[in-house]
Amino acid sequence: MPATTPAQITLSFSRSAGLVAIAHGEQYLWAQTALTHTGFLRRDDGTYAVALDDVRLRHGLAASLVRSAHQHQAAVTTSHRPYIGDVADAIAAYLPGAWNTTVEVYSHPLWQEDLVPLLWDAGELTHAIQHERVPYAAVLKDGAGTELLLVERPGHQSDYLVGAFASEAFDDNFADPHSPISIAITAAPQQAARAINDRFLPAYHRALHARRVEAISSALERIDEEHATLEAMRDSGRYSDGVPLTAPAEQLAVFEDQFADRAWLAFVDVLTHAPSVLEQCSRSTALSTEDEAVLAELHEVLRSTQPARDEWNAQTAKSYARPPRKFFHERWGGLRARLGAQVMPAIATWVTEADAFARIARAATPGGQMALAAPAPWPAPSGPCPPLQPRQPLRAVDLRHHRHC
Repeated sequence: MPATTPAQITLSFSRSAGLVAIAHGEQYLWAQTALTHTGFLRRDDGTYAVALDDVRLRHGLAASLVRSAHQHQAAVTTSHRPYIGDVADAIAAYLPGAWNTTVEVYSHPLWQEDLVPLLWDAGELTHAIQHERVPYAAVLKDGAGTELLLVERPGHQSDYLVGAFASEAFDDNFADPHSPISIAITAAPQQAARAINDRFLPAYHRALHARRVEAISSALERIDEEHATLEAMRDSGRYSDGVPLTAPAEQLAVFEDQFADRAWLAFVDVLTHAPSVLEQCSRSTALSTEDEAVLAELHEVLRSTQPARDEWNAQTAKSYARPPRKFFHERWGGLRARLGAQVMPAIATWVTEADAFARIARAATPGGQMALAAPAPWPAPSGPCPPLQPRQPLRAVDLRHHRHC
């Protein structure tokens, strides 16, 4: 990131707020002090502003700010761009639906680094956040889970960059292969909104759908593999490395608990992402009778898991972490195993229909009416999910053996 003056003040004009100032730099507190001494008032979003409706105040403001900034070793820069909050508001007004905007200030250079793991982007925006100084930005939210980040495009006089934050349901967003690509937009709000609506949002929704489908398929595959290992031990009376079980009944009961525990952990991904994917699939007009039956069955068994989901959500809501990592600790294995056993029939149905689900879901990738500019389709996976092996179907792991049934 380029070296800068330790304390800086960037000024921009806002039609509603007057003159807006943003203090930033490693010694941003010096800049904040200079602004306070000049009559600027701190606002809730971390910016400072002074109204310009008083002619006398406006006349002496510039000289007063320069003197105060000099005294506090802060450099003052007047931006040729309008206040970014006004830009975001103007763009949001042209986007379909109800969008709200907020301004974020990253006064210290290290603060913007917190954005990197939250961004879901494979384009210029991530590069700018990592390598350029971005002291402020605007966030646009549609109220349905879509959150966009708007920043001034480095090295350009008037353009902006817009990209997406990842959904809260995902971790490990950096370099995710599904990441949508941020786009550069003009300063003209109507044109910018059209670019976002026609180009970026369709690509974003396709990428989100693909990522959800992959998360579900991966979870079901993990469960299937775990079940295969357990079934092999039950049939052979041996560990996976061939060593005989010394007390098969007791040991298998423990292994079944462990399987239910791990199955629940994996199935949480299904519970999280399946409702949105199934809703998208239901919009498809090309479903066969068989596909409709599969979707109906998956919908039904998903509804049957609601009590377990409610209990899990109630427990994890008590954690301040996101995601609530403490509930992945060994001490919570009993809760997870009990919930896993409780929803095992639903898990069995989802694993059995994993291939059909993946095929239907990938065929239902969104695009359609929003994508007026017809961006290139998201590349399909290299192949279908591996088929289930022809073995005994996954059942409730003989829940009669389960201590938590």
